[in-house]
Amino acid sequence: MSISISIGSDHAGFELKKQIIDYLKNKLFIVIDKGCFSEERADYPDFAHHTAESVITKESEFGILMCGSGNGINMTANKHKGIRAALCWTSEIAAMARQHNDANVLVLPARYITISEALKCVDVFLSEKFEGGRHQERIEKIDLL
Repeated sequence: MSISISIGSDHAGFELKKQIIDYLKNKLFIVIDKGCFSEERADYPDFAHHTAESVITKESEFGILMCGSGNGINMTANKHKGIRAALCWTSEIAAMARQHNDANVLVLPARYITISEALKCVDVFLSEKFEGGRHQERIEKIDLL
């Protein structure tokens, strides 16, 4: 059984999103494209919300998001209870996001990361496991409201 990934971006992340979709499909992941679908100006919150909802409802197991800096789309995704979106620009940060934070959405800064590093982040994020233990107690403190 393949892992399903929801992926979304604004116009600034569109090209990187296309490359990641092709990469994931070649690795036999199920990819659910939540938009945007061109380089025309698009508002990142729309695609962050669609992707976050997909993860929350278990339509997909993980999400991947990107916008120019990664900040806006990351902030939006994290407004959803149960989403732990992590802005990552190196594979080491992506590994820690999964191991220590049980992140379920990877966020990439499209204008500030190479495709090579972005793909390393994707690989690590999708292969690392949450360590639990003391980290679980911290995760439980995130969703207080």
